[in-house]
Formats: sequence, C-alpha cells, structure tokens
Amino acid sequence: MPHGISIGSIHSAQYAQVLSCSGETVTESDGIIQIDSSKSAALKKAKYGISDHGTVGLCHWTKKSVRHEGVCYKHTFYGISTHQCMEFSPAGMHCQNRCVYCWRPVEFYDSMSMDPKRVASPQEIMRGLYAERRRLLMGHYGDQSADKALLDESQTPSHYAISLSGEPTMYPRLPELIRYLKSLAATKSVFLVTNGQEPDMIRRLADEDALPTQLYLSANAADRGSFMRINRPRYEDSWERWNTTMEMLSGLDTRTVIRITLIKNHNTDPEMRTAFAAMLDTAGAHFVEVKSYMHIGRSTGRLERQNMVDMHEVREFAADMAARTAFAYMDEVERSRIVVIQNGRRMINPVIEAYA
Repeated sequence: MPHGISIGSIHSAQYAQVLSCSGETVTESDGIIQIDSSKSAALKKAKYGISDHGTVGLCHWTKKSVRHEGVCYKHTFYGISTHQCMEFSPAGMHCQNRCVYCWRPVEFYDSMSMDPKRVASPQEIMRGLYAERRRLLMGHYGDQSADKALLDESQTPSHYAISLSGEPTMYPRLPELIRYLKSLAATKSVFLVTNGQEPDMIRRLADEDALPTQLYLSANAADRGSFMRINRPRYEDSWERWNTTMEMLSGLDTRTVIRITLIKNHNTDPEMRTAFAAMLDTAGAHFVEVKSYMHIGRSTGRLERQNMVDMHEVREFAADMAARTAFAYMDEVERSRIVVIQNGRRMINPVIEAYA
C-alpha cells in the first residue's frame, strides 16, 4: 500500500434514494453519494471494486504483465509501469455522455451532477479503492504463471489512470485528488482522461496547480452532427463545451493528448478528414493517439464487430493526419490497433521523466 495509507473498517450506514436533476435515482449513505446496490452488484460481478461513488478495476494488461505476457501501449509510448498502474474513477457512475462505443456500463450512469457537500474526500475514496484493488490482486497469487515479485510490486501503484468509468471531471474535488496522488512517495505519473464536457474543471486544475502528468481529451468527431450521434450527450451545449476544452490544450502546462477512436461507418468517411486535421492543428496537443474501436464490454449491445477498424486503416488515417498537419509518426502497437503521432511544433521526450 502507498505510504500513509492504511486499510480501516468502513462502518455500515443507512441508505436512502434521492432524485437527481435528471429524474434518476442516486443512493446516498450518511450524506455521501453511493452507487445503487443493484448496479453495485452487477459491477462487482464484472470484477469492479467500489468505494462510495468511486470504482477501480484491474486492466487486461495489468493482469497480463504480471504473467510476462505483454504490457500496455502506454508503457511502449510513455514508459509507464503496467503492473503498477491503478485504473480508477472518482465518479464511477456519473457521466454527461452515453457514447455509443463506450465499453463501460453507460446504462448504469446515475445523474448529471455530484453535490460537493455529498462527495467523499480524496483520502476516503482512495482508502477504499486501495483496499478493493488489493482484494482484486490477491486472487492472482494463486495463478502459477504469475510473477509473485511483480504482484508484490503491483500492490503499490506508481501510475494512476483516472479513467475507468464515468467522467472524472464531474468529481468536484478532483484538484485535491490529483494533488494528493502526486504527494505520495511512490507516484511517478497521473493520467487523466476527459470527455471535455467540464472545461471549468480543466481551468480549475490549471489554476489550482493540479494538472495531471498527462491529460487526454477523447475525440471521435470533428463536426457537430457526428459528435451528437456518437457521444449522445446530455448537455445541450455539449459540442461547444468540448471545443472550449480542446482549445485550452495548447496553453496548459502539462503533457496533452488527443485520443481519436475510429468507428467504421461512424467517423471514417474520408470527407471528414479535413475537419479532423483542422481540429488537431487548433488543439496543438503534444500527441495524437489514433485507435480502433474495440468490440468489447457493453458496447457489443450497441455496435457490431464490423465497426472495428483494421490496423492498416488506423495507420492510413494517422499517416493522412500527419501529412495534413505538423504531426509526424512516432510509434504503434498493432495488438492494440493504435498509432501515435507527435506534434513537431511541440517536441518533448515521449517517455515521462520519472521512468527515463
């Protein structure tokens, strides 16, 4: 466990149902937002860990890495330690979008806001999620193919991926959470993935000295019509919100990434590429990750396997973006169907300094 974190008992509490502004129900316990018990049971069956309104899970590549069967592409591109990656969200069942390609349980998402007076503190959330992650890891000690030394190391995260489910920028104490994670002795990096719907929170992160080591902005459309069809947002001004966040990237004092998820027959029309290229030039991020939609999880009920994009198509799209912009090919991982291109106008070492 990270220095200063102990696993204590969590007292039982009385639950009550309250109505959110969208008319959906959110369970609260002693004033703290909780994930509804029926949804919690389904999430636990899917191997999620839960603490209040937070969720944690073991990534496919974390489990493979302790068996020496490969590492996440973020290790290949940026140097992060796959087996010491902790993927979690402080807003597990809260999101402003219902993205058609999301493999998370968007059908479970509860509400459009998190009352600042009724959210757990970063320390409270992490205490519970560390315990849940440790519980999930313990099951792998019985795997004869697992490296026990790597499993022991994995107990102490060095990398945090705030991206598991829901939209983390809805958590009103996110600046405090990121500062807390950075203060831990073992922490080398913190990645935050956002859908761009809360530009005011991104401003807060910058103003409150709480930017992550690397900020990801999810991108799957370069025009309003496609954006609305793919993301199925709940905010009426969602496209404007996303653009506000996108236009902030070049001015943020941290590493930035645009992640484009290609979905065949949704955003792969060649006529869309001019708009995509213009978007990348405007954003001025350090890196652009171009990846295929993957037909897994809950997305299989909304899309077909045929909506996945072949690796040669990912390469061709990335090459076209590079030809139209200041970006150039950097690297790729075929098994994950992803190519990364780097901004020639904002060159930095792709490998994060703490891992170099």
